[in-house]
Amino acid sequence: MPTTDGLEDIVATNSRICDLDGKLGKLTYYGVDIHDLARYSSFEETAYLLWHGVLPTRAQLEEVTAQLQANRELPGRVIEIMHLLPRSSSPMEVLRTIVSTLSSFDANPDDKSAEANYRRAIRLTAVLGTIVTSWEHIRNGRKPVAPLPDHNTATNFLYMLNGEMPDDYTAHALDTALILHADHELNASTFAARVTAGTLADMYASITSAIGALSGPLHGGANEQVMRMLLRIGEVSNTEPFIRNAVEHKERIMGFGHRVYKTEDPRATHLRAMSEELGKRTGDSRWYEMSRIIEDYIKEQKGLYCNVDFYSASVYHMLGFPIDLDTPIFACSRIAGYTAHVLEQYANNRLIRPRAEYVGPKVTEYVPIEQRG
Repeated sequence: MPTTDGLEDIVATNSRICDLDGKLGKLTYYGVDIHDLARYSSFEETAYLLWHGVLPTRAQLEEVTAQLQANRELPGRVIEIMHLLPRSSSPMEVLRTIVSTLSSFDANPDDKSAEANYRRAIRLTAVLGTIVTSWEHIRNGRKPVAPLPDHNTATNFLYMLNGEMPDDYTAHALDTALILHADHELNASTFAARVTAGTLADMYASITSAIGALSGPLHGGANEQVMRMLLRIGEVSNTEPFIRNAVEHKERIMGFGHRVYKTEDPRATHLRAMSEELGKRTGDSRWYEMSRIIEDYIKEQKGLYCNVDFYSASVYHMLGFPIDLDTPIFACSRIAGYTAHVLEQYANNRLIRPRAEYVGPKVTEYVPIEQRG
């Protein structure tokens, strides 16, 4: 039986949602190019595309936007539960815990219909930002900021996080980042969601599995590590000596290389430009300049391209996000893709049960315990 560590290049399922062409560096959602979505779309429109397979009409977009707006508020008892958690809990731990908790607040838990699961997809997509921002306030001894009754997902997130309306550019920058992170085929966390959904566990269990996988430093946590590296470097003049020494000592530089892409990650193209523009707008371009030096050095010395995590780190930092919110914000975007994959799994389900190539000893004689030395 053939085997590949990490299931590299193993096709595990058929899906209509997301297509990656690693050689060409192309990413599409239901055939719509990510570059077009980043330039012209919104997160709400992109979520609709992932859920339904087509771009919405104006009326359909207005309807899904209204549904998301109507589902942003957390139940009061969930907020009470969050207050009981140790304030030292990481945002990803809290996000995982509260998503699991929400299953207990489902009004119709026994309804497994496609319509009910779609409503859960809407609900979870709407409420993740509220969980993340609420915890940021609670852990700092502040009262959570209630969501607005209107406005889009990005604007609402920034408002709930900072307690004030964001400017148009900042809201647009976050909206674009949400689009870019919304889905990426069978990455580790999406695969975890589909494996759980394949057992016919509910939507909440499936998304909890995904968030657990996303929390790992080799997956969603990579952008946090990139920003911590930039902070350690501190100044542009320190960058080249730092990266040269790191490469010479064979240290792992997060944010580079990808299991699928053999050329530039198309999402990085937009995030690089956003990092440069944010540097100009904030009057502090050092994070972008440092990133460019590292990117050029790694590409020249190692032949590796940066991935989505590399420039998202500086983008999120310049948007004013605490570093440990980087991965939860990733989840606030990827929830659209997670739920789309769970819905697709339910629609044509087969239990996901791969095999393992056994490489242990073939015959081991049982020795009674009194004879084992």
